[in-house]
Amino acid sequence: MATISEALAIAIQHHQAGRLQAAEHIYRQILQVEPNYADAIHLLGVIAHQAGKHEVAVEYIGRAIGLKGNVAAFHNNLGEVYLALGRIPEAVASYRRALDLKPDEAEGHYNLGNALKDQGKLDEAVTCYRRALELKPDFAKAHTNLGVTFKNQGKLDEAVACYRRALELKPDYAGAHSNLLLTLQYCAGVTAGALAEAHAEYDRQHAVPLGGAIAQHEKVRDRHGWLRLGFVSPDLWQHPVGYFLVRVLENLSREQQATICYSDRIVKDGLTRRLQAAVTQWRDVHGMSDQRLAEQIRSDQVDILFDLAGHTARNRLLTFARKPAPIQVTWAGYVGTTGLNAMDYILADRYEIPPELETYYCEKVLRMPDGYVCFDPPDDAPPVGPLPAMAQGHVAFGCFNNTAKITPQVVEVWAKILHRLPGTRLVLKCMGWNDRGVARRFAEMFAVHAIDLGRLEFLGWSPHTELLAEYNRIDLALDPFPYSGGLTTCEALWMGVPVVTCPGETFASRHSLSHLSNVGLTETIAHDLDEYVEVAVSLANDLPRLALLRAGLRQRMAASPLCDGKRFATNLMSMLQGV
Repeated sequence: MATISEALAIAIQHHQAGRLQAAEHIYRQILQVEPNYADAIHLLGVIAHQAGKHEVAVEYIGRAIGLKGNVAAFHNNLGEVYLALGRIPEAVASYRRALDLKPDEAEGHYNLGNALKDQGKLDEAVTCYRRALELKPDFAKAHTNLGVTFKNQGKLDEAVACYRRALELKPDYAGAHSNLLLTLQYCAGVTAGALAEAHAEYDRQHAVPLGGAIAQHEKVRDRHGWLRLGFVSPDLWQHPVGYFLVRVLENLSREQQATICYSDRIVKDGLTRRLQAAVTQWRDVHGMSDQRLAEQIRSDQVDILFDLAGHTARNRLLTFARKPAPIQVTWAGYVGTTGLNAMDYILADRYEIPPELETYYCEKVLRMPDGYVCFDPPDDAPPVGPLPAMAQGHVAFGCFNNTAKITPQVVEVWAKILHRLPGTRLVLKCMGWNDRGVARRFAEMFAVHAIDLGRLEFLGWSPHTELLAEYNRIDLALDPFPYSGGLTTCEALWMGVPVVTCPGETFASRHSLSHLSNVGLTETIAHDLDEYVEVAVSLANDLPRLALLRAGLRQRMAASPLCDGKRFATNLMSMLQGV
């Protein structure tokens, strides 16, 4: 008969080979002989985590730590479970304890960096990633997440360099490649043509090699009747994708089509529950491989499959590369082409992709007759207040977009507006400003253009209702460029705040153009940056005009196609029946 240590070694071999059921069986046999055998209890917790049973994992690993608290791996794995559950402070504490026990573990510093990044402590996260790379210079994941942190700090050149280094070390690292493509969308001067070629390289490197996994499909069963629609996303919660999808799903007729959501997210919220209630079937696919997900979609006989992530975090483009559905459409979650030849269509509108820009998309363009998304106004939005300038005695500009969008060129243009209007202020709000080092660096960028710190206000993260309430201190929103606001523009408009925008040729630069056009507020759309400055200055000098716009903007938006879920769903199905 094998000893307990021999049995554990056999179980670990099964575990490492992915034979989780066999491993779990042996771990439990060990515990029948030795109920307090900490290693077996810990590894049962790891299996629970891998199976998506994270609360069970916390219980098991916590019990193992109670029996044997000086094992760094126990604390590290508990941190991973907490991170998956979104319990970030507990994850940080667990990772710190692991590093106390094993300070020269590169993975430990990397994991702590991930938790600190999610907590918004970006400078601390950078320190952790750099320490991980000192210990393990070829650590591709650490280079990548250091890049993500630099992006969140607004250091785009440094971020791009990190992603390129990760790809040098690991050319098949699709996640790093997606991060590179997303970050390029923020960079000033990057053309639509350059983005098209960069995305095509992703297809050549990561998707084309999967061509052998592409299955043949029967013709869509009934192009003029009942369809099975699938939606793949890690963002079916209080996220732009959730807000842009929910009214559409709620207005699709269950007599005309079935809808299946493939959700790659552990933590759920109220919007998740609305989305679940709106669809025919809901599948939680977190932890499922791209190949296994493709097999599930084929088994579900999906006719038209929607990608709602593009090259954003936790995307499933390598599932789409396997062509699990006969028709595949990218929509709403990304800011342009995916680059995938396996992606048949991109859902857009005439504002996002006018005919002259089609050449930059490998997908065929499906143009909605109004906007390319439908906005679900937040129930928790406070009433629109009176124009703040009347009470504050000065005009307050605002931008609630993330720090990566505020490039040096944006700062330069905003500084011109502030110089033209002495006494005005600029309020910036997003999670990135929680890190005072980031706020200090941006204040210094404004100081280069002789803008005093006293005219700037940096506000960090707050609950959503409080974020919306802050718009009652803002008279006019300034859209960043070349990556414009999407959800932020919609929320500003809902709170009565006009948005000044300057679209370019990229999809990312044209969100606000689409939203403003569908609301009918075209007077705040500039054709170039000089006009952008003039529009902002002109409106700031016309308080009666701003007050009038503010008073009617919410009602105007509510009555527009941008918020009309029934109209959007009808137009969408009419379009899909014709593909």
